[in-house]
Amino acid sequence: MAKPLYYPKISDARDFPLGKCLAFEKLDGTNVHFDWIRQQGWQAFGTRRDRFSWDPQGIDQFEQKHPELNQVADAFTLALAETLQAKFVSDQSCEAWSHVRCFGEYFGPHSFAGGHLDEDVKQIVLFDVEVDGQLLNPFEFVELFRELPIARVVYQGKFNGNFTEAVRAGKFDVAEGVICKTGRRGNVHMAKIKTNAYLARLKQSFGSKWRDYWE
Repeated sequence: MAKPLYYPKISDARDFPLGKCLAFEKLDGTNVHFDWIRQQGWQAFGTRRDRFSWDPQGIDQFEQKHPELNQVADAFTLALAETLQAKFVSDQSCEAWSHVRCFGEYFGPHSFAGGHLDEDVKQIVLFDVEVDGQLLNPFEFVELFRELPIARVVYQGKFNGNFTEAVRAGKFDVAEGVICKTGRRGNVHMAKIKTNAYLARLKQSFGSKWRDYWE
């Protein structure tokens, strides 16, 4: 039996609801998460498939299992940990939150299809926040965290087939593609759309296995 994912799998756009949405740049890296509990602070972190304690022993275990992700703890500590905790503690919008899970993309300038170069300096960009088991809707996420390193919003408006084709054709200045989001807290709809240029790069790099990295 497969282990449950800490972040849901995102499908393609065929069943995405028509209407108002936000589209975020889809960064090409590794999905990581960080758990914060009121009165205790940062408690755990990991990839979308595993979880480790946020302490020296847990960080060491994480880096032994994921040597290619050995800058995750430092990148999060330097760019996000203190600022996020200060917001959770002092912002009235967050005062009722007990358990917060922050999702980010870990990547460097040459990361591709989830792979990373050792010599690259990596960063983490926030793309979602889950509060007491419910994902924030995309509009409140942007409103609350716009001052932090978050995924770039490349489109706000109506989702339709024309938008999908514009993304495919490279009209939005994104390397991999976009993630479209709409809905309300706890019921967020998401879809990914990748560019034709990214598809060509996958086929060149992976040959017949390109579908493993597509939508």
